[in-house]
Amino acid sequence: MKEKWVVSAKKADFQAIGQKFGIDQVVARIMRNRGLTDLHEMELYLHGGRTDLHNPHLLKDVDLAVQIIQAKISEKKHIRIIGDYDIDGIQSTYILYSALCHLGAVVDFAIPDRILDGYGLNENLVTKAHEDGVDTILTCDNGISAIDQIHLAKTFGMTVVVTDHHEVPYTEENGIRMEKRSEADAIVNPKQKACKYPCKELCGAAVAFKFVQVLYESAGLKPSEADCFIENAGFATVGDVMNLQGENRILVKLGLEMLNRTTNIGMKSLILQNGLEPGNLKSYDIGFKIGPCLNASGRLDTARLSLKLLLCESETEAAVMAQEIVELNESRKLLTADAVKQAKEIAEQKEYAKDRVLVIFLPDCHESLAGIVAGRIREAYHRPTLVITRSENGAKGSGRSIEAYSMYEELCKCEQYLTQFGGHPMAAGFSLKEENIDAFRKALNKTCTLTEEDLIPKVVIDVPMPISYISEGLIHQLGLLEPFGKGNEKPVFADRNLTIERLRICGKEGRVFQMQLRNSAGISIDAVYFGDAEDILLPLEEKYGKVVAQDTLAGRCIHNASLHFTYYPKIDTYYETPRIKLTLTGVSA
Repeated sequence: MKEKWVVSAKKADFQAIGQKFGIDQVVARIMRNRGLTDLHEMELYLHGGRTDLHNPHLLKDVDLAVQIIQAKISEKKHIRIIGDYDIDGIQSTYILYSALCHLGAVVDFAIPDRILDGYGLNENLVTKAHEDGVDTILTCDNGISAIDQIHLAKTFGMTVVVTDHHEVPYTEENGIRMEKRSEADAIVNPKQKACKYPCKELCGAAVAFKFVQVLYESAGLKPSEADCFIENAGFATVGDVMNLQGENRILVKLGLEMLNRTTNIGMKSLILQNGLEPGNLKSYDIGFKIGPCLNASGRLDTARLSLKLLLCESETEAAVMAQEIVELNESRKLLTADAVKQAKEIAEQKEYAKDRVLVIFLPDCHESLAGIVAGRIREAYHRPTLVITRSENGAKGSGRSIEAYSMYEELCKCEQYLTQFGGHPMAAGFSLKEENIDAFRKALNKTCTLTEEDLIPKVVIDVPMPISYISEGLIHQLGLLEPFGKGNEKPVFADRNLTIERLRICGKEGRVFQMQLRNSAGISIDAVYFGDAEDILLPLEEKYGKVVAQDTLAGRCIHNASLHFTYYPKIDTYYETPRIKLTLTGVSA
C-alpha cells in the first residue's frame, strides 16, 4: 500500500534542552514530538518515579468507598468482586481480591462470560450474587454504565461500590451534557466530571491499585504495601492500550521493572512458557506476547483460568495452567489467521472495490475475534473496518477505525439498522439483525465523507537522520524514551538513497530480509526488514524497472539500486563484537 511520509516539524530549542538534560538533540526532538512542552514535563518523562505518582485521595468517592468496604470487612459481610474478561479486568480483579484477602475479608469474585454474559455487570450476575447471599458488590473495570443492573442490586438490598475507568454515560439537552449516576453507594472513576484526579486516563487496574492504597492506609497498614500491585497496574495499562503519558508512563516503567523480577509464580510460568526470560521484558512483550495469552482465556474459554494462574501458589500447577493458556492463544492465532484470510478475500471482491468503509460478514468467525480481525483488515487496507459474526440472537460486530473517521458518530447516523451499539472514535461494538447487514453496509458508505487523501496511510518521521549520525551512545540514550506504546510510540527515523549492497531472504516463510546498506559517503550498515517481498520489489520496480528489481531481490546487487528507508537502530549482540543494526520499518522509492 502506498504511504505518505511526513516529517514532524514541532519547534523548540533542542540544543538547550539537550544541554539541560545531558541528552542528544535527537532525543530532545522526539520528546517535543510526543507533546512535551516544558522542562518539568520533560524531567518527569525522563526520570519520573514512585514519588511522582499522584495522591490517591484525590479520586472522587475513594474515601467513601474505602469506608464502606472497611466496614464490610470488619463485619465479615460477604463481598463479591465483579471484574471483566480482558487483561485489565483480570488484573483489576487480582489486585482487589488479593488485597481484600490480605485484610481478612470474606470475599470471592465473578468474571462474566464473554459469550453468555457480555461485558461487565449484568442482571444474571446480580441475581446470582443475591442468591449466594452476597452483601456487597465491588466492581472493577466496569460498572459506570450499569444503571439498571445496580438498581436491581439495590432492590435486593445489596451495597454496591464501583471502581471503573470507562466513559461516564450522559444525557444531552440543549447542547448541555448531564452525567448519569447510578444508585451505587460510591463510584471511583477519574472520568467523572467532579473528580479532581489529575490523570484521567488510568486503566481499571490502576484505579484498583489507587483504591487499595487508601484501603491499606485505612486498615492501619503502610500505603506502600500496596506497591506490589504496581506490576499488575503497569501490565494492564499496556494491555488495555492506554496512553503512555504522565502517570501512566511512570506506572508502566515501574511495573516493567517489577515484572522483570516478578515473584508471582503464575506470571513467571507464563513468561517462561512464552520463551521469554525475566530481566529484559519490554512493553512489546506485554502487548504482543504475554498479554494476548491472558486475553485468550477470556476469548476462547473463561477468564477465570488466567485469574487462577495469577493466584496460583504451586509451581507445578502454574506450569500446567500456563501451558494451557499458551495453547489457547495459539488456537486463537490460528482462528484469527483463518478469519483474516477470509476477510481479505471478501474485501478484494469487485463489489467492495469502491467501499471506503469495509463491512465484512464472517458468519462462522468466533465472535470474540471480530475486533482483532477488524483491526488486521484496517491495517491492511487503511479503511475503517467492521467485522460481523453470527450469534445466537442475530448478528454481532466489532469495528476498528482510522484517525479521520469517528466510528461511534458514524454509527449514530445509521442507528436505525442497529439493535445496540456503543464505542468511541477508534472502535465500536454493535448488534443488528442479519437481514440488515447489506443495508447497513450501504448506508455507512453513503454517509461516509472520507476523501482519497484520508485513505492514504501517513507515516510520521520523527527525525530524518543519516545513518552516519548513529552511535552506540545515541542508541543507549534512546532507551530513556521507553517504554513505548500508545501516546509514546517508538521513534521513526529515515534516511534517503541508501544503496542495497547485499540482500538475503531468510526465515521459514521468506519474510525476513537481511541487508547491507551504504550511503553516498561510503558508510555501510547492516539492516533487517520483516515483511513481504512486494514491499521491496514494488519500489524497486517503480524506480528501476522489473529486471533490476528482480535481480536485487534475488541477491544479485550489481545495479547500485538505492531506496529510502524508515528505521529504528539497535545494538546487535549476536556477534562476538556488538554492532549497530537497523530494523527497517518502511521502504519507498
